[in-house]
Amino acid sequence: MRKELRFSATHEWVETDGGIAAVGVTDYAAEQMGDIVFVELPEKGAKIFAGKPFANIESVKAVSEIFSPVTGIVADINETLLDAPEAINADAQNVFIVKVKAESYADGLMSADEYEKLKK
Repeated sequence: MRKELRFSATHEWVETDGGIAAVGVTDYAAEQMGDIVFVELPEKGAKIFAGKPFANIESVKAVSEIFSPVTGIVADINETLLDAPEAINADAQNVFIVKVKAESYADGLMSADEYEKLKK
């Protein structure tokens, strides 16, 4: 697990670089979803809000809402996921879904160690 990431209780990760926050789902979330077959992404320029859904991931099991750990404007989307959504299954904690010009972060984001305890 990448120690520099912060984690939400809903199994998303966030990595900050200056004012830009990359957001993805954890390995645990990807394992729980099963084989991912489709990702619905927000538009660049869309405003997303901490604690609210911003994307959907469809797996062979179900459609899962992905909740944002950050409030801000979508600066970039991972267009690779439109053609290869299974990339999340292969390496979830290194595959971002969106990058956001961050305005604020969700309360209660956890360190890697805190997140590990949550999963148990």
